[in-house]
Amino acid sequence: MTATTVADTETRAPRGPVPNALTSAQLPRFVELYTLAGALAVSAAVLAMTGFSIVGWLVLSAVLYLVSLGILSTVVENRRKATDRVVRGLVTIAFLLAVIPLVSTLVTVIIGGAPSLTWDFVTKTGGSVFDPSTLKVTIVQGAWQAVVGTLIITGVATLISVPIGILAAIYLVEYAQPQQWMARTVTFLVDVMTGIPSIVAGLFAFSLFTLLVGPKAFSGFSASVALSVLMIPIVVRSTEEMLKLVSSELREASFALGVTKFATIVRVVLPTAIAGIITGVMLAISRVIGETAPIFIAASFTSNFNANPFSGPMETLAVKAYADYKFPSQDIAASYQSAWGAALLLVLLVVILNLVARIIAKAFAPRGLR
Repeated sequence: MTATTVADTETRAPRGPVPNALTSAQLPRFVELYTLAGALAVSAAVLAMTGFSIVGWLVLSAVLYLVSLGILSTVVENRRKATDRVVRGLVTIAFLLAVIPLVSTLVTVIIGGAPSLTWDFVTKTGGSVFDPSTLKVTIVQGAWQAVVGTLIITGVATLISVPIGILAAIYLVEYAQPQQWMARTVTFLVDVMTGIPSIVAGLFAFSLFTLLVGPKAFSGFSASVALSVLMIPIVVRSTEEMLKLVSSELREASFALGVTKFATIVRVVLPTAIAGIITGVMLAISRVIGETAPIFIAASFTSNFNANPFSGPMETLAVKAYADYKFPSQDIAASYQSAWGAALLLVLLVVILNLVARIIAKAFAPRGLR
């Protein structure tokens, strides 16, 4: 190569860093917020001339936001980043659509139930009190019988469902072959039970105990059996997925040390998956603790305190909320207020149970997973 050719090559070579197509053009940091504010303002101005509505304003703002953000990103950046921004916007909108009803329901329950959520309401049994001096009947609003009934019925259902669900999941993951008829049968039955309506579970439990005990065999245990029908498939499915996530290398290392299969499951597999298993159990409890139809059919409802799950009707917080709203006493406003208080108390109970479950899962999890 001659000296002239080398010089021409050096002259034509670009000096400095070569620009990167992925980072050379960037929109401002808070462009999403600016675009959203502009979309809200433009949609409000448009709807102000045609008839303003909150739903229409939000929908039009979302459409304008996605279109504007996509155009800006395409012009300034590139199609790849524009697609990424639009998809992230769609995901954010979908998340907000899922959260808005939840937040709205929670705020409504808090506003409606907070005035009646007093210490007397929680610790006293509701019912009517007759004053012989004035010959008046006073309606006392209390939820203690419903709190006790909720804990007993849900606790018995958990004692029935959790062992059956966990053992069935262990069988499906650790022992059964995929093509075994027993494994396929259990999987099919779990899938069928997952789609059973709750009222069918209540009718099943009521019919079963009517045949065994007699007519009008209302009891908390009957309601627990109905709830266990709904809980078992959730526990099986969640536990099965958690056990599958445990690395096979852990099992092989345990087998290499001469540990039996049963000891490997108990000492290696279950402790590794304990956090997910407890989360699945809590999901099942949260699924059934607010059920009304099966408990209303199997255990009926009562304003009397009953802590014996094997005899007599029992009441839960969900059934109390329904009964006070559907069958109010002479003081209709007080009954409605009691229904809102029972609903709020049920929400608080679910929150407390979830917190306790997280603490237990963290305490029993292996050290590396804490």
